[in-house]
Amino acid sequence: MKKIVGYSLIAIAGLLSACDKQLDQSPISGVATDKFYTQPADFIQGVNAVYSGLRTYPDRLLNLSETRSDNLYAVSDGGVRDWEGINSFYKTIAGNVYVTEAWSGNYSGIFKANSLLEQLSSKGAAIIADPVLRTQLEAETRFLRAYYYFDLVRWFGRVPIIDKTLLPQEALQVGRSAVNDVYSFIISDLKFAADNLPDAYSAAADKGRATKYAAKGTLALVYMTRSGPTYDINGPGLGVNEWNLALPLLQEIIDSKKFVFGTSYANIFSYTNENNPEVIFDVEYNTGSTPVTGATFPWLLVPDTWFQSQSKQTQGGLTIRPVSNDLLNSYETGDTRKAFSIQSGFTNNNVTESRSFFKKYVDVSKTPSNRLDWPINFIALRFTDVLMMKAECILHGAPGSQTDVDGIVNQVRGRAGLTPITNVTLPRLMEERRKEFAAEGSRWHDLVRSGLIESTMTTWITKEDVGHFMQPFQKNYILYPIPQSELDVKPGLYDQNLGY
Repeated sequence: MKKIVGYSLIAIAGLLSACDKQLDQSPISGVATDKFYTQPADFIQGVNAVYSGLRTYPDRLLNLSETRSDNLYAVSDGGVRDWEGINSFYKTIAGNVYVTEAWSGNYSGIFKANSLLEQLSSKGAAIIADPVLRTQLEAETRFLRAYYYFDLVRWFGRVPIIDKTLLPQEALQVGRSAVNDVYSFIISDLKFAADNLPDAYSAAADKGRATKYAAKGTLALVYMTRSGPTYDINGPGLGVNEWNLALPLLQEIIDSKKFVFGTSYANIFSYTNENNPEVIFDVEYNTGSTPVTGATFPWLLVPDTWFQSQSKQTQGGLTIRPVSNDLLNSYETGDTRKAFSIQSGFTNNNVTESRSFFKKYVDVSKTPSNRLDWPINFIALRFTDVLMMKAECILHGAPGSQTDVDGIVNQVRGRAGLTPITNVTLPRLMEERRKEFAAEGSRWHDLVRSGLIESTMTTWITKEDVGHFMQPFQKNYILYPIPQSELDVKPGLYDQNLGY
């Protein structure tokens, strides 16, 4: 019997639509997996296929974290948009395409990882003579599998743990696992990756591959996320106190001296400065390839009419997802990050749009002929984040002082052209992170992890929602619903998250 090619239950049942290409594709160019791996290069290609599952990861962060947070007031514009209800906390988003993709996209990546790990286990020693390379490939794959599972647990809480390829009837027996069990699986993979990945790669062709520092930084964030409050929702926070486990990992990255706090904020994101010393891990894109392997995230939060005003073709962002007034007003005078990250209105065909939107990743001069082929990588973990996560750990009782916290924050503020501050508290640190990482997809997760999500969103809705489009915030909305398509395949296998 054939193994399934993905872990979405709807794929197992054969109910995929013709346009849902990612789930019903074979993992390696349609070739049977057991016949594909015959030489070392095949295993490298297999790992590359696991990395390819990250292609939509940045889009997911912008659609599900940035859009849901207090950074955007992305309510109805009178049309039917895919982001409809994400920012407004509708209860009826179980069928939303962004929610469905978050589940299916991650499980597709997990399937590819499991498939490759099985082939490494059964054939790797016979085909790959170099044991160092074998171990590296396993470590990369386990890092990525952990990355996909961490993404899942932050969106959905309890999810099925699948650590091998399954027959269809087997997959239909796997229910949702406890969040703590999912974390144990993630931590095991990340520890292996941290112990066995190289510090860096010398070959240009290997740029963008995960290093031990990418694994350590991700593991630190896992410990920090687990340490957040539970909210009694079976979500990503377990209320454990593991800040002291996260801090040494972050300090190892700092002490390695392999990464540098950049002197220019804009230069971190420059198209001509990719893989700069601020970057610890990024999602790599390659423009001009066939099939297309470029990025789509740069234009995701940008209205099409703005591209038209710049004499460029529309990209697909459709109408505006406005930056919230609350975020705009939170920038201090002289903060250089505001003008770089945010476009404050424009005029197109004599029609003026006064609302602001994120343009952080757009260099108009680099607009590609194919809107799906933008030539810019997405920085998933950068050195500034490591420094600010260290400050967060200290504020939660990990070794360090208030002077250390203030010093980190003021280093970040100084680069932005701002004056120093003292006695930084956790809420103030989160506000500093809000401006530093605006449009990078961290805001929602930061609020959840810090325990500030309920008070922040409730206050924000009252202040921001002048049109009364949004539903009242409740803690159940920290999680997204299990996609309805998954619930329908085998009723009763998964229970729906509360509030939907």
